[in-house]
Amino acid sequence: MRAAWVLLTALAVLSAYYVYLPLPGTVSDPWKLMLLDATFRAVQQTCHLIHYLRLSHHLIVLNYLICTFDKLKSVSSEDINITDAVFDGVEVRVFEPPAKRDERLKRSVVYIHGGGWALASARTSLYNNLCRIMAESLNAVVVSVEYRLVPEVCFPEQFHDALRATKHFLQPDVLAEYSVDPSRIAISGDSAGGNLAAAVCQQLSKDEHLTIRLKLQALIYPVLQAFDFNTPSYQQNMNMPVLPRYVMINYWIDYFNGNYDLAHSLLINNHTALDVGQALSFRGRLNWTSLLPSSFKKNYKPVIQTTGKAEIIQEIPALLDVRAVPLLAENETLQLQPKTYILTCENDVLRDDGVMYAKRLENAGVEVTLDHFDDCFHGCMIFTIWPTDFSAGIQTRNSYIKWLDENL
Repeated sequence: MRAAWVLLTALAVLSAYYVYLPLPGTVSDPWKLMLLDATFRAVQQTCHLIHYLRLSHHLIVLNYLICTFDKLKSVSSEDINITDAVFDGVEVRVFEPPAKRDERLKRSVVYIHGGGWALASARTSLYNNLCRIMAESLNAVVVSVEYRLVPEVCFPEQFHDALRATKHFLQPDVLAEYSVDPSRIAISGDSAGGNLAAAVCQQLSKDEHLTIRLKLQALIYPVLQAFDFNTPSYQQNMNMPVLPRYVMINYWIDYFNGNYDLAHSLLINNHTALDVGQALSFRGRLNWTSLLPSSFKKNYKPVIQTTGKAEIIQEIPALLDVRAVPLLAENETLQLQPKTYILTCENDVLRDDGVMYAKRLENAGVEVTLDHFDDCFHGCMIFTIWPTDFSAGIQTRNSYIKWLDENL
């Protein structure tokens, strides 16, 4: 009996050690966040073991587990008609509110889900719930893009899927089919979906043959650059749930179908050292010492290597491809962007990506709303359903939908 108590005590101590993380005092629901992070880490480590044993790719296993526990059937809610369709070869899920009396056309949002270009789905309850609430609150048609994922495909296929689906939807006959006002369409996405939304928005803004233009873009804690993994937010939040710095770097490597052996060189910015000629022309576009406010820079110092590894860019040229890293776009492209909303969280490695993009757009003459939350963390907006319901999720979702309602 005594041995059992000792064993239970030891297990409790080990569990507490595994779960506990020192978090800033401003983070909302800290213990719930620790439990969520511990669960995600345990599942990820199990998937990596399966990958190591060569039984399957760890991302395939991880996404299978996510979708197995979370996937919904294509059914309509009481108030919103939910249907699955194919836009130019790309699967989408469409959320349509009921027609109102004397109403001719509705506004619309093209939404691109997050998940490191590798995880989640438009059909999971997290995104199904978000898009349904958006359709109800905005009385808008929401098109959620089901782009293909890593490792089935890598860059630039996710970008191409999002671009094809969006361009198809922007055709006058398609908009007429869904009773959408062509002058009131936004593109939006969170995390990696925010990356794709920004890249698609840039591409469409340069398309001279496009007759219908996006009115708005709304980016939720977007990942926008792989040039500098030592911005103040990367340094400050390097071990922050649910997206530590090393995990974000690995997502980039997977997206580019690169080698994990490059992770450390990327982490210390060897790929953008001063002797890497390909990176020199982009350095001025991502100088966080001039793009970030002092409250974010704090006492952090830039990490700029004098000598690095030019072969990294030669091996992965997409590291400097604006379709993958829209923050590096030239000013001429930024000037063409529509009115923009960017949501950032203090406790997020990607905070500075969003803040720098907001500043660059502002400098280019674009009207920008930067909505920053001091107590929130990466991914929080989709965590609004029990048991992963966070006050941060409700807070950010309400602010995001309020901006869309006032501006779309």
